[in-house]
Amino acid sequence: MGMKKRSLGVDVVFFGVLQAFLFHLATSQSFIGVNYGTIADNLPPPASTANLLKSTSIGKLRLYEPQPDLVAALAGSNISLLLGVPNGDVPNLASSPAAAASWAAANIPANVPVSAISVGNELLNSGDPTLAPQLLPAMQNLLAALPAGSPTKVSTVHSMAVLASSDPPSSGAFHADLAGDLDPVLEFLHQNGAPFMINPYPYFAYASDTRPETLAFCLFQPNAGRVDAVSGLTYTNMFDAQLDAVRAALDAKGYTDVDVVIAETGWPYKGDADEAGATVDNAKAYNGNLVAHLKSQVGTPRTPGKTVDTYLFALYDEDLKPGPVSERSFGLYQTDLTANYDIGLAKSGGSPAPAIVTPAPTQVTPQPSKGATPTGFCVTTAGAQSSSCYIPDGAVSLRSDASSRQLLWFGVLLFLGMVAGK
Repeated sequence: MGMKKRSLGVDVVFFGVLQAFLFHLATSQSFIGVNYGTIADNLPPPASTANLLKSTSIGKLRLYEPQPDLVAALAGSNISLLLGVPNGDVPNLASSPAAAASWAAANIPANVPVSAISVGNELLNSGDPTLAPQLLPAMQNLLAALPAGSPTKVSTVHSMAVLASSDPPSSGAFHADLAGDLDPVLEFLHQNGAPFMINPYPYFAYASDTRPETLAFCLFQPNAGRVDAVSGLTYTNMFDAQLDAVRAALDAKGYTDVDVVIAETGWPYKGDADEAGATVDNAKAYNGNLVAHLKSQVGTPRTPGKTVDTYLFALYDEDLKPGPVSERSFGLYQTDLTANYDIGLAKSGGSPAPAIVTPAPTQVTPQPSKGATPTGFCVTTAGAQSSSCYIPDGAVSLRSDASSRQLLWFGVLLFLGMVAGK
């Protein structure tokens, strides 16, 4: 009788640990998000988009500006928001705390979690020099407008053009001429536990260097790898190299505690005749291999085992975007809710989204074009892309973080003890 009681107790402990382990895995992999671009006149109604998102494993949604109807449709979905402040609204938020408080009251939802607010998008490289000095005051005023104890972080999103050097990754450094505006922002992030947000696009690095080995490097496909001669680290994919270059730039400034968030990354599935690599197969390979790489939790050579929140660009195509065909061809889904290609985001057993009834009205809030600034890995001091693009780690060993492994082994030991006790 005593033995049975002891065994039952072990059972309870074991299954408790197992539940904790599974919960940890579920929560630790909720770092894949998607961007919701709105430069289109054929977007599905909010309810259809919400149902589509609920049918996937996507846990985060980035909005470039407030979308009240879509946010309302996401209530109860456990999808968190990265809420954007359009560049054009930054001067108003910077003008006074009252203006920021008014924006917050009108646009921050009470029934959908907002993990972070991005004040502007690629603002320091927007071409409007009047905006940069207003960025920090706007961020400060918006932070002050949040309720006491709010978990929402306030940050801003940058293009890779903020880097003066990125090849090799250990040489990552910010442009010196941005220091007057960027350094105070970095200090703000450090003081408030907010992330540094960046938009890396290996696609544009490949577009400037169309060798087959560069394509393999950009798509997480088998390749010889490239060694950073300074750090001695070997890189086998462009994404990790870009991420580690950003990490090196932050570390060089002394901000080792500021996390990095990938606010945009993606690959077009279609392009003009002169747009090398813009194909369905390549888009599927990049996004699918990126998702697998993130889920493996292998991290990067510089930060092994560390996950990074990553927002794929984009949920839908945007038919009103100017520029080459590729600009209108980054969508994971068509606006009729059918997938352009499958990268394993659908939940098993998930029900399909309902048919579209009425398209959403045209929304044309300007967003920086993907090709407007150098966003490839190889950014030189002149702001041009180099042809000797460096390559990050893509040999994905299935290594999860240390806490997961410890919980797993603890559960295994308890299970063996339970079996022995019986």
